[in-house]
Amino acid sequence: MNLDEYNISVDQHADGMFRFILKSIRDEDKARDVVQDSFEKLWRNVENVNYLKVKSYLYTTAYHTMIDLIRREKRKEDFENVDVRDYSHSEHYSDLSEILDEALKRLSDVQRSVILLRDYEGYSYTEIAKITDLTESQVKVYIYRARMHLKNYIGSIESIV
Repeated sequence: MNLDEYNISVDQHADGMFRFILKSIRDEDKARDVVQDSFEKLWRNVENVNYLKVKSYLYTTAYHTMIDLIRREKRKEDFENVDVRDYSHSEHYSDLSEILDEALKRLSDVQRSVILLRDYEGYSYTEIAKITDLTESQVKVYIYRARMHLKNYIGSIESIV
């Protein structure tokens, strides 16, 4: 890959990567850092990356960088004080986006990532498997479980609207 192709890659993929990471970690500054780190890693390996496969490389790198960040932060948190009310939903809202964001927050990191890659970014199961280092079967299971969790959390569409 040459400099022009690198710059085109930045223009084409930076916004999508930022949205994906932001939906996953919900912190704009950290999302920007992850995207920047991903492009830095691409720059260091620019000679080894095929321009036709740069999107997959970038999303895979961003995903792994995000997972590393999450793991580092989890070591700092205290999980002993869990409030059961955080895992239930009984309020009625009219803002579907707010409900979906809250439901996504309650998914595990892996489930959130595969749901975002599949339903928000439009990746195939095979592409998601490559990005996340899971098997295609694992991806399908995580997506199914995440959708069931979302369905149970949200309930019926009539109760929302």
